[in-house]
Amino acid sequence: MLSRSIAAALFALTALSGCATNMMERPASAAQTEQRAPVTILVSIDGFREDYLRRGVTPNLAALANDGIEAAMRPSFPTKTFPNHWAIVTGDRPDRNGIVANNMEDAARPDEKFTMASDDPFWWNDVEPIWVTAEKAGVRTATMFWPGSNVPWGGNQDKEWPRAIHGGTRPQDWAQFNQQIGGTQRVNMVLDVLRRPADIRPRFVTLYFDTVDTAGHIKGPDAPETTRAISEVDAHIGALVAGLKAMGQPANLVILADHGMAARSTDRIIALDSIANPADYRVVESGPYASIAAVPGREKALEAALFKATPHMQCWRKSEIPARFHYGTHRRIPAYFCLGETGWEIQPTRPKGEVTGGNHGWDDRAPEMAALFIANGPAFAKRAKTPAGGFANVDVYPLLARLIGVTPRASDGDPAALSGLITR
Repeated sequence: MLSRSIAAALFALTALSGCATNMMERPASAAQTEQRAPVTILVSIDGFREDYLRRGVTPNLAALANDGIEAAMRPSFPTKTFPNHWAIVTGDRPDRNGIVANNMEDAARPDEKFTMASDDPFWWNDVEPIWVTAEKAGVRTATMFWPGSNVPWGGNQDKEWPRAIHGGTRPQDWAQFNQQIGGTQRVNMVLDVLRRPADIRPRFVTLYFDTVDTAGHIKGPDAPETTRAISEVDAHIGALVAGLKAMGQPANLVILADHGMAARSTDRIIALDSIANPADYRVVESGPYASIAAVPGREKALEAALFKATPHMQCWRKSEIPARFHYGTHRRIPAYFCLGETGWEIQPTRPKGEVTGGNHGWDDRAPEMAALFIANGPAFAKRAKTPAGGFANVDVYPLLARLIGVTPRASDGDPAALSGLITR
């Protein structure tokens, strides 16, 4: 191979020696002169509480924030992973987007329960996500993980062949979530799709990291292991930025989190079976909140128990959940709902072992639930101010639509809330 390379080089030099035009004056190749259009990259760092940015271990995120826009973003209620990721990409809060919890039921499917592994379009079809809107408009999209991005939206799952799904729309490039795929590989997969020729290069991409959330759950938000996970994800963000720069790819980065994290402990547990008779109810989901279904005919007995004053917990009929939560009308929300004070968990019974680590799901206005938001790129005004009263994560949806040049659906998101961030 070496001799062939030398021969080729000599041949090229001989051919050029007779040319009047100096080699340095020749036009560069098409690859060298390509003017790449900006790509929009939506990055979720699951569980990255807004104040994690001030731990002094995130130089890459800090640089993007200092040269762009940084703010605390208010998640949707309940402050859980799947409801909030779906809220961000649909612009509708969980009460309207259909993903009302990480675990839920639907009377239309009495023998099934939604979990974070559910990819049957039935559970997701209430509201169209931004990548489907973009694909319909001819904008190519790619997702390196995002809850719901593996689902053929609008499709139907065959009940006779349970894994067969007919119809629906996905991003043209997507990956089934696998926690074993590390951050470096996730970043490289995004960079790889952006190295493609322009005709098959996506203009909207998502990227998802779960390690900060995992560390926060296992060790707690203040643990050194969580700080280490924060630092590691920051390094992956640095690799993404460096890779984009190396290929000359301008990018509008929207880096955010779905929710924050609060510490949990053994002495902050409310045991439901110590308040109400377990024969009167069935728990659908428990933790920072509990969603509860009454045993038919036992509603009055359950209400008498739940609605008496209980320290660190409030309970409501779903129709009476305070309006500020924007929660309580969807058919998948059970008839009764109890919310713990931040840091207090509601469990079916008192755990036998010690309770440690962290959790989320509490009041969306609790400081511990505040989520990261950073925007940086050619479309953004440097150090522009976000609304003084804060903004909700559903406001990101119309911002994304504007960045990628598609018409957003009417949604809970306010197009004016973040309009001042964009220069064009």
